[in-house]
Amino acid sequence: MKTYQAKKEGLEHKWYLINAEGKVLGRLATELAKILKGKNKPLYTPHVDTGDFVIVINAGKLTLTGKKMKDKVYYHHTGYPGGIKETSAEKLLAEKPTEMIRMAVRGMLPKNSLGRQMLRKLKVYAGPNHPHEAQKPISIE
Repeated sequence: MKTYQAKKEGLEHKWYLINAEGKVLGRLATELAKILKGKNKPLYTPHVDTGDFVIVINAGKLTLTGKKMKDKVYYHHTGYPGGIKETSAEKLLAEKPTEMIRMAVRGMLPKNSLGRQMLRKLKVYAGPNHPHEAQKPISIE
């Protein structure tokens, strides 16, 4: 019996639409990462990008459990000495709601060129509108 290896040429990438309104960040991010990696398909191969495109709308209406909205802190470094910056989850959700989802999903994908390729298939929008109607995305609950 032989093991099936998916080939890059024979893959068909579908488009999915997910409404993030009222969803919990971590639980949503795990589902998005699973679809982007292709683990929801029977032909999943770890070294090939078998995942699909995902469109997330209403990212600004996302929720966090417990006291994370006030207590959770996101850090980034400017590259200069002493240049570490911090932002609370509440402020990040108000200013850049798309970045919160993108950072959560990015942490769940592989840390290599394949992971960066998968992350490019994630399209996040703060409001209910998106420019991908031509791709006829399939809506997921």
